[in-house]
Amino acid sequence: MAQRDPYEVLGVAKNATDAEIKSAYKKLAIKYHPDRNPGNKEAEEKFKEAAEAYDILRDKDKRARYDQFGFSGMGGDGGFGGGQGFDMNDIFSMFGDIFGGHMGGGAGGFDSFFGSGGNYGGPQKHHGGDLRIKVRLTLEEAASGTVKKFKVHKNMTCKQCNGTGSVDGKTDTCATCHGSGYVSRTMNTMFGRMQQQSVCNTCGGVGTTIKNKCKLCSGTGVVAGDETIEVKIPAGVDTGMILNVPGKGHAGRNNGYAGDIKVAVEVEPHPELHRQDMDLVYNLLLDLPTAVLGGSVEIPTIDGKVKVKIEPGTQSGKVLRLRGKGMPALQNYGHGYGDEIVRITIYIPEHLSKEEQEIFEKLRHSENCKPSASTRKTFFDRFRSIFS
Repeated sequence: MAQRDPYEVLGVAKNATDAEIKSAYKKLAIKYHPDRNPGNKEAEEKFKEAAEAYDILRDKDKRARYDQFGFSGMGGDGGFGGGQGFDMNDIFSMFGDIFGGHMGGGAGGFDSFFGSGGNYGGPQKHHGGDLRIKVRLTLEEAASGTVKKFKVHKNMTCKQCNGTGSVDGKTDTCATCHGSGYVSRTMNTMFGRMQQQSVCNTCGGVGTTIKNKCKLCSGTGVVAGDETIEVKIPAGVDTGMILNVPGKGHAGRNNGYAGDIKVAVEVEPHPELHRQDMDLVYNLLLDLPTAVLGGSVEIPTIDGKVKVKIEPGTQSGKVLRLRGKGMPALQNYGHGYGDEIVRITIYIPEHLSKEEQEIFEKLRHSENCKPSASTRKTFFDRFRSIFS
């Protein structure tokens, strides 16, 4: 199924509230639930699509990235795209709470609301939790990209049992669910008599139990430990962006799926350059003689200092643009570089020697030192444009 705008999938506006998004998803989940559409592959795909659209819009970080960058902003985080990133177990595990309970949570839960005629893919695997860390970058690091190392404390796969949780690596079929990971019972619902299916409480949905548990991990398959993680920071990142490092979060119990690491980016202010999206701004305080006579000045850029020519008679408020001297476009979000914008302000000396005062006294009566009518008009037009 081709990717569709998640707002379009749920039928909500771009400024929809969390409650409106949740309500819209709930209606679609009821409409396309497999128990109401047995054997209907199209309904099943729409059921998955609605779940994945909700996964993006319910999360503030994902929603903000989608609003700014579209699907490319997901970076593999979210699984949107016709159910390719989710299976049914993921959907029931992640979204069951929208109906007032979790999968296996009894009456009022997602599975209790509908029931099920099948186990939707068999036993589950445990999902490890995500980790969140913050990285502080200089503007230079944000411009060039870098690699940062972090020591993280997390659940790691137990080496003694290789994550199985069993001393001898053997597991037994769960006697309660007979290996399916689910238990079923028949109940009456608003749609009539349906079969309720919930996660087996004995095995936690994995379909197996362990007789001889590993003493190091107590049968969980995970132990606490430290790991040094390398995170590649792409060029062009900015404060507020979230980078996803898949599979480096907490290990899943009993060889389940590992979580991710979410890296929150913060770019430190630069002492001379101010960032505006892909452009950099430098405020140049130009001395009066150079402004009058012209010359050259050194301008700081992200790559070092460069010389810039100043034309004679340069006025305060003039803007120079250094093409390609700004920030690079973030990978997958655009191409090329921004510019560096140099805003010129003329410095008027506050203290003068007697000789300097005499020079300016002579210039006071010079017609060339007085603004002409056209110069006044240009100045006030520029001034008006700033506040219009």
